[in-house]
Amino acid sequence: MPDPDPASPSRPKSRSQTGAEPPTQPPTKPQAQAAEAGAAQTRATQTESPQTESPQGQPLPAAELKRRRAAIAPPTPWRERRSVLVLQGGGALGSYQGGVCEGLRREGMSPTWVAGISIGAINAAIIAGNEPGQRVAPMRKFWERASSGGFFSPLGSDISFGRSLVNQMSAAYIATFGAPGFFRPRLLGPALATPGSPEALSFYDTTPLRDTLLELVDFDRINRGDTRLSVGAVDIETGNNVVFDNTQMEIGPEHIMASGALPPGFPPVWIDGRAYWDGGLVSNTPLEFILQEESTEDLLIFQVDLFNARGPMPQNLIDADEREKDIRYSSRTRLNTDANLRIHRIKRALRRLLNELPEGVGHERDLSILTDAAKENAVAIVQLVYRKQSYEGGSKDYEFSRQTMLEHWASGVADVEHCFAHADALFAAANGAGTVTIDPGLHDHPMRSTPE
Repeated sequence: MPDPDPASPSRPKSRSQTGAEPPTQPPTKPQAQAAEAGAAQTRATQTESPQTESPQGQPLPAAELKRRRAAIAPPTPWRERRSVLVLQGGGALGSYQGGVCEGLRREGMSPTWVAGISIGAINAAIIAGNEPGQRVAPMRKFWERASSGGFFSPLGSDISFGRSLVNQMSAAYIATFGAPGFFRPRLLGPALATPGSPEALSFYDTTPLRDTLLELVDFDRINRGDTRLSVGAVDIETGNNVVFDNTQMEIGPEHIMASGALPPGFPPVWIDGRAYWDGGLVSNTPLEFILQEESTEDLLIFQVDLFNARGPMPQNLIDADEREKDIRYSSRTRLNTDANLRIHRIKRALRRLLNELPEGVGHERDLSILTDAAKENAVAIVQLVYRKQSYEGGSKDYEFSRQTMLEHWASGVADVEHCFAHADALFAAANGAGTVTIDPGLHDHPMRSTPE
């Protein structure tokens, strides 16, 4: 059974300066065995028990335990918290995240930690690989290039009749000819390629994406750690989720490409003898990693989802295909958020119980462990969710027409403007302790906080 916890591979060498191509062929058997041994050693190191006692290895004194139980620091106001941007995967819908990036910049919000999966990893790399005031331009350049194919839609977003057919024609065009600066079809099909080669495992060549990343992303800046970057992928052989993080390794274009290597369209990406696919195969959002990594600093998390969990009852097979995709990709997001709320309730109950214990009751070592476990940081999760247009169908995640891209981008800007226009009401509970989730798109019930 795969290990559900994210694992981090050994530190790879940086290729951002040399621009050398990542390996495209499987490693030899000795190389694979050495890589597996190194990964096992890394996993063993990561599973060691954290230190829960005093630095000298002794249980904390009763006076210190009492002080810790009594001291509850007030949460940081939401505007002063560390801001985090979490970007879900979703192909062509990712231009909505570009609009969110522009909207946050207008509001003076510059995230210091960006995490992404799939297309979210590409957008995250562009954000982390550029100065805070210069992120929107390269983001727009990427999406303008990807949507610069020969297909043009003559119908506006206000014309629902026929727009669905036009969008399906656009998606078919992209599937046939690819997206400029992103991927292109292989001249010969996988059936004629050498077994095990990238050509045999995919329909498209993603070399254009590598060139685009090297042009638009400063990987030296990423590896300086000015902005923390975390992107998720899947180890093909183990099936485990892996997070590439610039606080733990040097990041190159291959790590970003691995996060977006969705089969069977895109080929796997080899990094240090391991082959990786799109992180969305296991989890389409890196929220869980963020919440596990940071448990002390108060956070303001902008989670940008491209698939809406809420939707109408399907009326035909096309609707059913689209609705299935929305539910499949959004379900993990709800699972992670709900799990964190349950953990918060447990910590709050444990803290109340510890505060009510009389002196001298309980073993000091046990009380030390429970006191540390009862600590929590204040987390506000702002859920910016793309709400699809009525004419969009199951091909919306690979429909890269320029007009649709501009519509998605404008929706992202508008949603951020709406969020901050109603900030006083929406963020009222965000200044409190614990975890609160906020959905600015739900005007009747804008927030769901943890019950007492």
